[in-house]
Amino acid sequence: MNQINNDKIRHAVRERYGKVAESGNSGCSTTSCCATNAQATSIAMGYSDREVLDVPEGANMGLGCGNPQAIASLKSGETVLDLGSGGGFDCFLAAKQVGDSGFVIGVDMTPEMVSKARQNAANYHNVDFRLGEIENLPVADSVVDVIISNCVINLSPEKNQVFQESFRVLKHGGRLAISDVVATAELPDEVKKDMSLFSGCMSGASSIEEIEKMLKTVGFDAIEIQPKDESRDFIREWSPNSNIEDYVVSATIEAVKPIA
Repeated sequence: MNQINNDKIRHAVRERYGKVAESGNSGCSTTSCCATNAQATSIAMGYSDREVLDVPEGANMGLGCGNPQAIASLKSGETVLDLGSGGGFDCFLAAKQVGDSGFVIGVDMTPEMVSKARQNAANYHNVDFRLGEIENLPVADSVVDVIISNCVINLSPEKNQVFQESFRVLKHGGRLAISDVVATAELPDEVKKDMSLFSGCMSGASSIEEIEKMLKTVGFDAIEIQPKDESRDFIREWSPNSNIEDYVVSATIEAVKPIA
């Protein structure tokens, strides 16, 4: 993709999620990785009843395609980075797991989302929300123990750069614990060109083989990508009657930055 197309994609994504932030989950549309019933949607994605209730009101907007918390194995004292942190849902869950001795950084390119997350964080002292693109992270080198993300990297037109930045900010031995959509079949041209499907977490998906290659090229080790066929049930609802569930599925993506 050329720079003009990249900027067009970022504008479309920023505009869509800006509207979601301003209106809450009621801003979600049919072609989107979010839903009007945020709690029920999050439970369907793998969060527990307690998790969906254990965050500030408005933090959970039903965005995502899985539960990175389930694979992150967060420990007390760790520093966590959430790529595309939205209203802060995963950040707040992570903050409780790492405790007062840990720290959580949320990065999002949508000003409305960052403002909403900061408002939600009034009672949290170990969370920091930063405005920035995940291709150019506002985070220092080698300071993060774990990177989490929920259905965001597929929205980037420069996924290689996202993984390069992730590698840069991770400590040696640091790990990725990501939920995202992957392509299980070649996407039709009309799907690839549909900007609403791209900003809705569907037409920007890469194949498992492509993601593995990108991670290996950057330098990651211990790469594991596990597709979740059951996710087709809720992906179908993102774009009814489009058969998009025949082409993409949610997956967990794990990898480790080797110890020097």
